[in-house]
Amino acid sequence: MDPLVSYVLLLGTLGFFGYVGYTAAAEREMDSDTYLSARGSQSWLQIGLSLFASGMGIWILFGPSEVGYYGGFWDVVGYALSSATPFMLLAYVGPMIRERLPYGVTLADYVSMRLGRPMQVYVGLISVLYMFTFLFAEFTAIGKAMDTLAGMDPLVPMVAVAAVTAAYTAYGGLPASLQTDRWQAWMILWLVIALLLILFGADLGTLIEDAKAYNPEDEWSIGSMSYMDSFRSGLALVVAITAAEMFSQGNWQRAWASESDEALRKGAFLAAGLALPLVFVMGVLGTVVAGQGAVGDPSAAFFYLIEDAGSLLIAAFIVLAVALVCSSTDTLQNAVVASISRDIANSSMQLGQARIVTIAMIPIAIYLATTIDALSVFEIFLFADLLAAATVAPVLLTLWDKVSSKGALLGAVAGLLSVVAYGAGTADLATGIGYLTSPTNEWGLANLEVFLSAVIGSAVVTVAGSYAMPDEVV
Repeated sequence: MDPLVSYVLLLGTLGFFGYVGYTAAAEREMDSDTYLSARGSQSWLQIGLSLFASGMGIWILFGPSEVGYYGGFWDVVGYALSSATPFMLLAYVGPMIRERLPYGVTLADYVSMRLGRPMQVYVGLISVLYMFTFLFAEFTAIGKAMDTLAGMDPLVPMVAVAAVTAAYTAYGGLPASLQTDRWQAWMILWLVIALLLILFGADLGTLIEDAKAYNPEDEWSIGSMSYMDSFRSGLALVVAITAAEMFSQGNWQRAWASESDEALRKGAFLAAGLALPLVFVMGVLGTVVAGQGAVGDPSAAFFYLIEDAGSLLIAAFIVLAVALVCSSTDTLQNAVVASISRDIANSSMQLGQARIVTIAMIPIAIYLATTIDALSVFEIFLFADLLAAATVAPVLLTLWDKVSSKGALLGAVAGLLSVVAYGAGTADLATGIGYLTSPTNEWGLANLEVFLSAVIGSAVVTVAGSYAMPDEVV
């Protein structure tokens, strides 16, 4: 493709989203509560499209197909389920938390009410770590995508996306993100449907045969939908990603932006229903690539299917890539502002200061995106996932009135100690300690037993600790 055309598509798409975000904010009065929560303003369809768009970052062009390339049927299914289970869990617990705290913004607001300030800070720190890791992973992905599609210097789209999304989110807050989400969701849906129809319409029989075949050249790749022995690794993905996404504060901002509990439920189920089949199909396409043989960069497995595509198809993918990365990065930036200002600073920091801190994090994210390899990003994600897995049960168990603040805090600590105990029991103490920073199995994938140890250990100790150390009745 002509480099000039690719730059026009990149900047034109960014310019459109920037305009949409700016006008959304300019049309309304903006106090701090509206900026952070857009409270009670979104219908079920608006919330569903927003949750879908903000959750479907550019990672869907890389992650599912890489899992499909390396894994089997259950890996693909597990990844697809993990894209939907956070929304389904939000549909269930979101209305309960809204009822208990009608004027919240983040999950840690509720944690503060039920468990106190120390736990709020801990949850806030986990959230910021997870969202920051997600942010520089998205910058990494847009750089790689534009390099693959158009031969563009990866730093150019990273900086361009960062500048535009930072500008309209700093100005318009959550309302700007919600408005752009709607456009991005419809754009993503229509483009993905059209592009997949082109791919599957070429030779469906061959695609199915390749998906069922085993990789004939790469011994590290199973890459077959016929392989049914990967249930454990598939389940590990569901546990790890679901736990981590509970601490993605963009979802919780949208919970309070919903006009009613029913709107939240229906919107969350809509997002789950859209995300699951999309991620599943992208995972299957990764097995198609594997069935055709080894590739140089398995993380970009999907792109090998379109390497001989015409200019029109490449142009559509450039627009899709920009829409995907904007939909996630603007959500992450808004959510980080909320977590810093409310959870970590306890509202002692002015909103403008929180925006400055968040914007200052963006160059660091871009630097990491250009210097850290994909394996290191994956390991950081897993570390954040493990912290979340050790904390999600104590937080959600607070919906049961008998859970105490001391019991929940003890449970979160015990979740991590359970990981060490599991490692010490199955190998040695050094292995257990190592699992805290690298919760992987011998294949470098998420270790199911490690994550289950964190979830189960934290839940058991939370309940036992709450009975032993109940909160004082005032």
